[in-house]
Amino acid sequence: MKLRDARRRADSAAATFDAADFVHAVTRDGLIERLQLLVVKPLRIVDLGAATGSATAPLRKRFKRAQLVSLDISGNMLRQARGKHAWYSRSRPCFVQANASQLPFQDQSIDLVFCNLLLPYIDRPARVFEEVSRVLKQGGVFIFATLGPDSLSEIRRAWRQVDSDGHVNDFPDMHDLGDALVRSGLRDPVLDVDRLAVEYEHASRLFSDLKDVAAGNTLAQRRRSLTGRQRFARMQQALTATSDGGRIRLDLELVYGHCWGGGPRMDPANIRIDASRIPRRRS
Repeated sequence: MKLRDARRRADSAAATFDAADFVHAVTRDGLIERLQLLVVKPLRIVDLGAATGSATAPLRKRFKRAQLVSLDISGNMLRQARGKHAWYSRSRPCFVQANASQLPFQDQSIDLVFCNLLLPYIDRPARVFEEVSRVLKQGGVFIFATLGPDSLSEIRRAWRQVDSDGHVNDFPDMHDLGDALVRSGLRDPVLDVDRLAVEYEHASRLFSDLKDVAAGNTLAQRRRSLTGRQRFARMQQALTATSDGGRIRLDLELVYGHCWGGGPRMDPANIRIDASRIPRRRS
């Protein structure tokens, strides 16, 4: 997935995002609910992939004394988020435009990283995990929601009847996510899965919603030429062929997870051994 394409799509979707972000709202509420079960008192929070800042209000309500940093790759998204902030509010908002794979924060400087449905837009989540591991304090919390491999399978199957090009991301399963989290230096990952069924009367509304939340095809292996009306119509026909009365049902696999900062990682090239603790061999 090319970074410039993801940024361009997000910039274009900034004005329409809030009207179509109902899945984001479900997972956002799920993350806030799960935070209630964790004993955390963060002083500095990063909303990673903040989009238009819909998580700001519940996070501020939950952690009144914390500094909240809204980070997104899209400048237009952040302008929408900034517009929601009341000028008379006592809190000092902080908005940062940056790539989640290259966080502009010091090592061990963040207490809580909140990440709602950013990972489906990322082709290599392991890079994000490594950066989160770097900036998260020891004992800090990384909490996230993403999509599992069963998500959007209906669209994937419909496209396969038309061509063999890449159209839908292959979302990693819980086991792969857990392994990647541990490899990055984060510890004790806990993951669970929920399901969400979404129905549409018309395919046009489905793809309009996907466009409005910047979920268009930015896969690196996608077809470079225009899709074409005929091919797109064939895909829509395949999508509705097995539907009930023309309605389209999508089953989304929602994956929630949290883990803890493991502290500074030792550079293997600079590991030091205390010679006094090496036992002597007795002859």
